[in-house]
Amino acid sequence: MAVLVTAEIQGQTQQGYDGMFAVLADGLKRAPGFILHEAHPIEGGWRVIEVWNSKAEANQYFAKNVAPNLPAGIHPKRSVQELHSLVTR
Repeated sequence: MAVLVTAEIQGQTQQGYDGMFAVLADGLKRAPGFILHEAHPIEGGWRVIEVWNSKAEANQYFAKNVAPNLPAGIHPKRSVQELHSLVTR
């Protein structure tokens, strides 16, 4: 079943997010299991929300692509929730 991955990133800025996204966007679109990516500012940082086909695929992408590119001092607090339903176009 699909999962919702939420990452709260305290200390992240729009400039920092945009830099990371520029590096990761093309590969993310082609990543096995990827469905959706959304991001927006929050008080003191940034929130990223993604939907993946599985927790394993989300974790694999994060470990291989996101974690190695995180700036020093940036530590996303990730949570994963299995979805009961998901409607796409």
